[in-house]
Amino acid sequence: MDGKHAAGGRFGKKLKELAAHPALVLFFVFLFGLFFLDLAVPDKDRSELENTTLAQRPTLSLEGKNLSGVASAVNDYFTGYSRYVKEQVAGRDGWIGLQAGFETLLFQKTESGGMLLGKNGQMFARTYGLLSGEQKRLPLNTNAVCSLAQRWPGRVTVLLAPAASTVYPEQVPAGAPLLDEDACLDDAFAAFAAAGASVLDVRETLRAHSDEYIYYRTDHHWTTTGAYYAYVAYCQAQGLTPFDRAAHTAVEVPGFYGTSYAKARTPFAKADTITYYDLPNRMQVYTVQGNGTLAAPADGAATGLYDPNQWAAYDKYAAFLYGNNGFSRIEGDGTGRVLVVKDSYANSFVPYLTANYAVIDVVDFRAYPAGLDSLIAENDYDQVLVLYSFASFKADLYLSRAGLAG
Repeated sequence: MDGKHAAGGRFGKKLKELAAHPALVLFFVFLFGLFFLDLAVPDKDRSELENTTLAQRPTLSLEGKNLSGVASAVNDYFTGYSRYVKEQVAGRDGWIGLQAGFETLLFQKTESGGMLLGKNGQMFARTYGLLSGEQKRLPLNTNAVCSLAQRWPGRVTVLLAPAASTVYPEQVPAGAPLLDEDACLDDAFAAFAAAGASVLDVRETLRAHSDEYIYYRTDHHWTTTGAYYAYVAYCQAQGLTPFDRAAHTAVEVPGFYGTSYAKARTPFAKADTITYYDLPNRMQVYTVQGNGTLAAPADGAATGLYDPNQWAAYDKYAAFLYGNNGFSRIEGDGTGRVLVVKDSYANSFVPYLTANYAVIDVVDFRAYPAGLDSLIAENDYDQVLVLYSFASFKADLYLSRAGLAG
């Protein structure tokens, strides 16, 4: 037998041996297929689903380094490359979803990605207690708001929105040891009232409507309906006539999967629907300088209250007020002026205020690096509304600026 026939015989024998192990064959086909797919698919800069920047292919430079520097550079390169491969693998979102699906379906898990999987598809943040940083930050933020109320007596109203788990406790997985948010809110509200602020406690208002769609299932925010009930409570406290929903056109945007879903990735999550009211009011987003100085946009640069491009994007909630800007001014249809100091919970609340005020100014401390006193003095607001979810209030790193005098 010549060498050619001998080699062919050995190859045929190997094929027969592989055929006897189909699982091994499929594994190698899958492995090499994934390898070539990774080469063909271009790297992504961001993951919309996770709202995060993805690692890019690292580079290794050894020029001018001594032996210790070379070892450190090589170690950093392989660490970065490991992260790069993990975050840029083809179909990454699908693999994460598949893992979550197996865990929830096969093992009947009631928790995934730091989220509690409750009844009726409701997802809840797993908050078993205050973190060490929150134990320090919560009293600081409470004191800052109290100081603001003392400096501007009779003008400050505080609304801390409760988490969905506080409104829907019966939907939380049985036995989940959640933070006693009610007790934390009671303490904060008592401190605000003692400092002279008006307290708007909407817990019972929302619980009275808990059979309605007032919190998203897949996101941590309240819905436009939940925000409306809180807004009506604000109007009642201020002696204002609420926005008439029946007199305006409601627009629905289906297919919303929010921040909770991005963490949990449960396979059969039911998409949420966002509703908004198509209002003609105009908004100007100002440029905020490092010292808090405001630069007005160019003439004619006003926008509507919603970013239309976001309705087609993954993060649809970011359409409200064009996201979280440092300072925005909205033209209302009422009288007087109000300042809203907020987190993103206020974004779906603020449009209702157009029915009550002529000017609605909005401050988000994440992009507003100054105190509020000069702004309040200059604009002589009738009311200052501090509107946060309790979840962000207890951890916000920037709200302490509200306590800055002068």
